[in-house]
Amino acid sequence: MRHPGMLVQIDGSPHAWLEERGPRLHLLAAIDDATGKRLSAVFRDQEDRIGYFQLTHQLLKRYGRPLAFYHDRHEIFPKRQALKETDSLEDQLAGRVAPSQFGRLLEELEITSIAARSPQAKGRVERLFGTLQDRLVLELRLAGASTREQANEFLASYLPRFNAQFAVPAAQQGSVYRPLPPHLKLDDLLCFKYERVVAADNTVQFGPQRIQLLASKERGSYARVTVEVHEHFDGALSIHYAGQQLAATQAPLEAPQLRARGGRLRTPAPASPQVKEAPQASEKTSGSKPRADHPWRTWSPSPGTAHERARQADPS
Repeated sequence: MRHPGMLVQIDGSPHAWLEERGPRLHLLAAIDDATGKRLSAVFRDQEDRIGYFQLTHQLLKRYGRPLAFYHDRHEIFPKRQALKETDSLEDQLAGRVAPSQFGRLLEELEITSIAARSPQAKGRVERLFGTLQDRLVLELRLAGASTREQANEFLASYLPRFNAQFAVPAAQQGSVYRPLPPHLKLDDLLCFKYERVVAADNTVQFGPQRIQLLASKERGSYARVTVEVHEHFDGALSIHYAGQQLAATQAPLEAPQLRARGGRLRTPAPASPQVKEAPQASEKTSGSKPRADHPWRTWSPSPGTAHERARQADPS
């Protein structure tokens, strides 16, 4: 490319960067296609999405947003796929497969994603790793780095020295790196986002955790509303709706309320401490004879009734 910021190549390289002194690490790096300038780099235990989020974070803070990322076909990166019958209804209606977490980040940053068809297509970043495997390994040895944390700390001071020696001028002056729009915040971008539907008891289930949403000035309940759960790299969770973070607290794993059929919540009535005693034997009438003074024994039919005439006709 002719201008810095038009295309940035990103990739990862597994190597014995610490030799026998420490674990085998993956170096993730971003390099500008126009100048060969190494823009950001991070050591990770493996080539994972958190590493690429951190790589992008460094790039955004130092230079801004490039126009496009050029990368391989790792599952972390977005892919152009034809829809299948097994895809979700939402994907079929949208006409595309839902992006990966890193793909979602690039969409929000308005960075075009371009997948290379071969390692040779990413010539600059491949040559970068070849150079670093010779020079950076030696530099890390001299610095005595033996852990991932020490290796990342060393990278911060090594990057300017490397660029001063190996970066070249662009074919044309001027940069096309773009600043972050004012309405976008890095904390809201650099996290993993998941959609969840709020339950009738105003809670959100996220893995084993249940999160209780609190009432706001806009609405008292968010039941049946689709919200976004943001999972931050430090393990913290936040709930967002319509671009705003909602007040929330940790809910117990099992709510103490019972659900009524209408969806409303009710508190079960406390058990009565009184126990009803069984009736006395004298109060039972089923299968027993009436007492001598019972009204049934003293009753006699009125004169002139059919019952009395029948009794007189047949005294027995």
